[in-house]
Amino acid sequence: MELPPAVARFVDAAAAVGIEVKPVIYPDGTKSAADAAAAIGCPVGAIVKSLVFVADHGPLLVLMSGDHRVDPAKLAQAGGTTAVRRATLEEAREYTGYAAGGTPPVGHPEPLPVLADTTLRRYDPVWAAAGTPSSVFAVGLEHLVSAAGARWVDVAER
Repeated sequence: MELPPAVARFVDAAAAVGIEVKPVIYPDGTKSAADAAAAIGCPVGAIVKSLVFVADHGPLLVLMSGDHRVDPAKLAQAGGTTAVRRATLEEAREYTGYAAGGTPPVGHPEPLPVLADTTLRRYDPVWAAAGTPSSVFAVGLEHLVSAAGARWVDVAER
């Protein structure tokens, strides 16, 4: 089966940072964490949401567990800034090269600062978007965090 162009591009980019991706395509889509978990048959918390935020010093990528939300105040503190906001759909695509809902955790045109929330530590492996809103891949958590150059933080709403 021929992969969609964004997925093929991501597979190549992931290989460049040492992640072998075996993408799984779900024609009905996996836009939300709940959709992805239902399609895969895993807990929602095992889904990695790759969320783009904008701080005063530029974009940040947050790897967040599918069953949690980002606390902006905690993120600002962890990101070394006074305020952050969610990126617009256009900004997310500009910074990552992928559409929201399909944003993978690695393989962006320019390296982004990456923060991984500690709620992800509950699951291994985890599942993340593979370049489109209908594609995912499984990966060992520590391997993903290492390849993404992520720093562990606590930025989840409680």
